[in-house]
Amino acid sequence: MTTKIGRNDPCWCNSGRKYKTCHQAFDERIASYAARGHIVPTHDIIKNAKQVEKIKESCKINIAVLDYIEKNIHEGMNTAEIDKIVYDMTTDMGGIPAPLNYEGYPFSVCTSVNDQVCHGFPSEKVILKQGDIINVDCSTILNGYFSDSSRMFEIGEVSAEKKKLVEVTKECVELGLNEVKPWGFLGDMGQAVHDHAFANGYTVVREIGGHGVGLKFHEEPWVGYNSRRGQEMLLVPGMIFTIEPMVNMGKVDIYVDDENDWEVYTADGKPSAQWEIMVLVTEDGAEVLCW
Repeated sequence: MTTKIGRNDPCWCNSGRKYKTCHQAFDERIASYAARGHIVPTHDIIKNAKQVEKIKESCKINIAVLDYIEKNIHEGMNTAEIDKIVYDMTTDMGGIPAPLNYEGYPFSVCTSVNDQVCHGFPSEKVILKQGDIINVDCSTILNGYFSDSSRMFEIGEVSAEKKKLVEVTKECVELGLNEVKPWGFLGDMGQAVHDHAFANGYTVVREIGGHGVGLKFHEEPWVGYNSRRGQEMLLVPGMIFTIEPMVNMGKVDIYVDDENDWEVYTADGKPSAQWEIMVLVTEDGAEVLCW
């Protein structure tokens, strides 16, 4: 996993304690899973208590921005207005919108409407109308620490079919969260998400998933939702990652816009929905940091 640490050396987690009284037994337990062929986390993706507190401060901004959007999003609003709200609120609170200029992405937020799966570009030309569903994906940097979450919004009266898609996708996230436990596996969560979506006649996007987050925008592990119980990475206390399945009403196939190489759509033109939460694995379960 890492360079060998002596029992009396300072622990790698920066607690100031000796390794033997801090994380030695923890590392030995992880090593026992690795010896059985499991994928295990490395130290660099396990957050210490001080880092978790800093990440939580970033999350406060992310949550506040989405709370404001939830109260103010409306029919007739264009999605460029949402982008301005995100930029203004985030910077006023001392943060930086993480998507802005990330790998060339030109906006502060992703606004994905109806058949857009993710990475939708805010635009004055995209005007929300009754019956639309939209995912607003917000991410924040505060003092070098990252947070990330998204919510679905229904504009006016939406069809029963779209409403069910939005509700079931949220249920998928909740059922996945219930499976996040220390010394379990990412696949436990992934199968719960997958099974609930498919039981309702939907599909779950395969190519795009969740990710570790906190010290960087995107860290290991990659988080998929077409996985199996007992598979994928071992979950241990201190890991932070997103649960953010993209659930399609129709077929699983997607495509990326040829012109901007960012916006992702369902291939059959049917709606897609996504909720995203940011989760910390704790000693006895999980804590939702951002939603």
